[in-house]
Amino acid sequence: MVERIRSKAKDPKPSDPGEGGSYFARPNQTLTMIPSGSKLLDLALGGGWAKGRVSNVIGDKASGKTLLAIEACNNFCRMFKDGKPYYRESESAFDKPYAEALGMPLDRIDFGSKPFVAVEDMFDELSDVTKEAKHGPIFYVCDSLDALSDRGELERDMDEGSYGAAKAKKLSEMFRRVIQPLEDAGVTLFIISQIRDKVGALAFQRKWTRTGGKALDFYSSQILFLIQEGLHKREKSGIERVVGVNVHAKMEKNKIGLPYREANFKIIFGFGIDDVDACLKWLKAHKSIELMDLKDADIPHYKQRLEKMPDAEYWVEVKRLYTVVQKRWYEVETDFLPTRKKYV
Repeated sequence: MVERIRSKAKDPKPSDPGEGGSYFARPNQTLTMIPSGSKLLDLALGGGWAKGRVSNVIGDKASGKTLLAIEACNNFCRMFKDGKPYYRESESAFDKPYAEALGMPLDRIDFGSKPFVAVEDMFDELSDVTKEAKHGPIFYVCDSLDALSDRGELERDMDEGSYGAAKAKKLSEMFRRVIQPLEDAGVTLFIISQIRDKVGALAFQRKWTRTGGKALDFYSSQILFLIQEGLHKREKSGIERVVGVNVHAKMEKNKIGLPYREANFKIIFGFGIDDVDACLKWLKAHKSIELMDLKDADIPHYKQRLEKMPDAEYWVEVKRLYTVVQKRWYEVETDFLPTRKKYV
């Protein structure tokens, strides 16, 4: 009997990497993912923006929130020829010609025919959108939630007091009523939020918040926080100009993949996310640049060669870079994840 127990201990049953343990050490296969425009950000998100879920992007000014929405719309239109993107802009600051220069297909985007000012407007439209989803997938952008009011606020005088509780209650009610129909219809809801200083925050507490209460925290499947970490400058003929911003993205909540995963990338004005540069820097930081048959000193020359390649060759090489980065990303994740299930 003792010998039988010892023999079993020497030869344990290997855990299935596809179940339990290392479940997150592979791309999510259960949902359709919409690319974000950045390979590293896709990996941090768990594969991309999850179709049929609520995603929330939070950030300060000039951190790339609207750009991520534009790139998401671009990729949604490329993925779904019968898909319909809605873009509801409540800040009166959206630059359509610039969005078109970034690749946004304006002829396919529904920007709405009337001002979008109240949470109730959003609820009414989402209720209608779920009925239209039977004709094709829908990607719905709200830019931004902070600029929306509620009808009670719009109807009262400026000198009447308010603590902002009405908007939070309206949002909570809206999500309770539309979240299940949105998921059933496969409508993707992409909400942009701005950060606000939290009054009275203690030293150990987070110093920022966003409007709208806790409902969005609860109903969002993906919450991404963007931080602008500095300006990207270039110099030509002795003249220096700011040509972009450096952005740090961190998952605050993720029900699609692992939370708290991070990505760094550069946003170039008039171009978008410089994904190739971000991938090469990530490989260098993880001491894996040799997987691209390169050394650290070769990176600038490699980027110059890429720029001179014809389109067909360029995209073949970029796809190879993406494959290498994805494989290495999940190898790193596997090293940190449990290798077996707790229950058999």
